[in-house]
Amino acid sequence: MKTKLMVCAVAVALGHSGIGLAALSKEERKAEESRISTEYKSAKAQCDNLKGNAKDICLAEADGTSKVANAELEARDKGTLKAQSDARIARVEAEYVVAKERCDDAAGNVKDVCVMDAKAALARGKADAKVKRESRIANERLADARLAASRETARADYDAARERCDRYSGDARERCIGDAQARFGHGGG
Repeated sequence: MKTKLMVCAVAVALGHSGIGLAALSKEERKAEESRISTEYKSAKAQCDNLKGNAKDICLAEADGTSKVANAELEARDKGTLKAQSDARIARVEAEYVVAKERCDDAAGNVKDVCVMDAKAALARGKADAKVKRESRIANERLADARLAASRETARADYDAARERCDRYSGDARERCIGDAQARFGHGGG
């Protein structure tokens, strides 16, 4: 089960790295939903032979893997920062539920510490997801601002170079304008 959760986590990470962020067709989405459902039922069936807390952990892992896979599918399909962040949070929450179930094997202060560690990992994971989302938003805004500034600068440099061409006439002026267009990437006007 832990391996399946790790595989899902890798799939989510790849989805967030920009790989496969194109919207899925209806058929692809249905096929993925069917695959996730089948894997969930199979994982859940494996828990039937277990007893006590081992069964609870197994069920938590199956539920978590399914929730992460569905969130990752949504992130792949939508490709939005929110959907990607939601997938990260789903993974962290799934890990928390499993960790908390594992704590049930302990007692007293050991159990209390285990639960507090699980809660701390949940808080850390959610905070990391938020930071990643906010930093991607900030990076996109910064990239947009840099592109706009670059265009404005190039246009101003072109206008200045073209103005310098006015001191020439005839072919010399046309060559000067052509050089300015080639240098600053503007096609006239």
